[in-house]
Amino acid sequence: MSKKEAFINPIDKDKVAENPHLLPYAHTVGGAVIKPIDKGRMKGLAVGAMYEQTEMQLDQIREQINLLAEQANKIKARVEISESIYQADMSFKPLIGKTYHLYQRKDGKYVVSMVAPEEWGRRNPLEFKATVKLLSDHTWEILNQPKPFDITE
Repeated sequence: MSKKEAFINPIDKDKVAENPHLLPYAHTVGGAVIKPIDKGRMKGLAVGAMYEQTEMQLDQIREQINLLAEQANKIKARVEISESIYQADMSFKPLIGKTYHLYQRKDGKYVVSMVAPEEWGRRNPLEFKATVKLLSDHTWEILNQPKPFDITE
């Protein structure tokens, strides 16, 4: 025993990993199951989710665009009717927040009146165009309009 005998490892080196934690599979019987990732499927799911999210965001932007276009059309209509009202015959000073009625005479001229269409009775000599309310910015909000207003009429 004075001489040290060389230790011979009974485990074959070809069957033992030097770094078992780097293996793509469990290296012991009790190790966690490691399944290889299907990268194509993973990328496909990610791309599908990306398209779904971007389409949802684009739909929101489209809704906002439509809302803005609708608001712009309402403002344009307010400006058009306001121009006609300020060029119309008016025998009183309109008050902010009050309701008035726009009519057109047979000669094509506009008239602003405090008399509503239903208050005229059977003989209304004027064609009803719109019921409007004067806003604080001195434009007129259209409250009732039998047909779209066109200042070229």
